[in-house]
Amino acid sequence: MQNQRQRLNLKGRYFVGASLLLMLFVQIAMVGPVRAAADAIVVLNDVNEPPFTTAAGDGFLDVIAGEAFRRAGLSLKFVKLPPERALMNANAGIEDGDVTRIAGLEKDYPNLIRVPEKLVDWTFVAFTRKTESIEASWSALESLTVGHIKGWKILEKNLRSKTLITTADNPNQLFTMLEKNRVEVALYERWMGAALLKQMNITDVRVVEPPLVVREMFIYLHQRHADKIPALAAALRAIKSEGMYARVCREKFAPLAPLSSQCDVR
Repeated sequence: MQNQRQRLNLKGRYFVGASLLLMLFVQIAMVGPVRAAADAIVVLNDVNEPPFTTAAGDGFLDVIAGEAFRRAGLSLKFVKLPPERALMNANAGIEDGDVTRIAGLEKDYPNLIRVPEKLVDWTFVAFTRKTESIEASWSALESLTVGHIKGWKILEKNLRSKTLITTADNPNQLFTMLEKNRVEVALYERWMGAALLKQMNITDVRVVEPPLVVREMFIYLHQRHADKIPALAAALRAIKSEGMYARVCREKFAPLAPLSSQCDVR
């Protein structure tokens, strides 16, 4: 009888041990996919405003970049940071990269790698309340008080040293300075400026033509994600060739101003 009880106790211990081991295997199996899904989320810094990106996630880049990452087997998340800090964070690997930056940025931020397929064009223009004619050139801006957002490298590099410059932390602050005549011109991206003027109900500001410069903008990823770049470039090319790029572009930009060449696929 005693031997029988010992055998039953031993079987019970084996059963409990096997059950615990099975539970451990199940937990490991469940954690694996969750961890893989978390690893598939790419966080990019985003200095865009409507109509490029929106709080609702339905802007032009929300749709196009989001689709490119989806086709590459990735999930895209945007975070908003001031432009200068966004670059520093991306280069340090705090975030995974930046969604819209000019080519050549890797010279100053060596940990960032450019996705070689263009994402979008940014059209840099001068906005002003002045009614008299203003020449659209960097040299002509030397005689005016100029505002721009701190950290926008293309503006910082092109403005002449004699230009009287005031920097803003964000677009709303920039256009408030313009509205209150604290600056004579505000340098900003054409489409984001048009959307913001509409939002702020400012009607007496015009765009100085032609644009100061038009630049192709690219996605940059931290070097730890270098393996993802070929798939993203291929996805962007496919989105353009299928007609999705031009269609979404017309849908998002046409309500703001005549499109010109903004939606041309290149």
